[in-house]
Amino acid sequence: MSASQIHRLGFIGAGKLAGSVIRGLMRAKFCPPTEIIASEPNEQTRAALQKETAVSVTADNAEVAEKAEVVFIGMKPAMVSPVLRELSDELQSKLLISLAGGVRISSMEKIADARFMRALTNTPSAICRAATGIARGSRSTTEDVDLAKKIFGAIGVVVEVEEEQIDAVTALSGSGPAFVYTVIEALAAGGTKMGLSDNVALELATQTALGAAALMQESKMSPEGLQKMVVTPGGTTAAGLAVMEKLGTSESLIAAIEAATKRGQEMAEENQ
Repeated sequence: MSASQIHRLGFIGAGKLAGSVIRGLMRAKFCPPTEIIASEPNEQTRAALQKETAVSVTADNAEVAEKAEVVFIGMKPAMVSPVLRELSDELQSKLLISLAGGVRISSMEKIADARFMRALTNTPSAICRAATGIARGSRSTTEDVDLAKKIFGAIGVVVEVEEEQIDAVTALSGSGPAFVYTVIEALAAGGTKMGLSDNVALELATQTALGAAALMQESKMSPEGLQKMVVTPGGTTAAGLAVMEKLGTSESLIAAIEAATKRGQEMAEENQ
């Protein structure tokens, strides 16, 4: 890489989430690996990313800030403000898209004279199955929003929301995979309890969740409509749903989204 090379996209922080986005962009062939540069302090993480994707990597955040046209903030929330202060001169007038939960655009705009946006996505971005919500800032242009939609549209589904709704997106899309994995794990455990081997139960539970989601996405039918296709009065599905209702399965998942959203709001207060 030459000293003067300009990269289309830069990532400051390339851990689990940002690394997933990079992997997804490479999988989708959004741009050549030479057009992405990522800084990451963890040497092992940096080496693994470079080996898998062939993007340019560095341990120097300033190198990304200087050489990338669009910069993604992929650090932990508590690190966002200190790093922005450190790099504010290099980031001037650039488009910055923060992947961090719990850091408001207004807080970032006070630190650096850049065009800030937020994008809350999830780790399935690595296989181009992301669910992303984006929010524009006070300095965002129409071109900025269009570009963000194009980038995240390449690795999954993207919707634009108001920033005050972004904590709910964080809870639903960002934390949601963990909740879904818990459901899949529980379904598999039920299968094991009823006599299936662990491997068979997990394989069937995973494919069942994948198939159900794909059918909903393709059919555009409501959850209730699809549920009716499976339920026969007095049958096995009805018996299972009755127990789920009795134990408050739906209520617990709703409460999980609520708790995650509130935590995101608390983090925003902490990171003002």
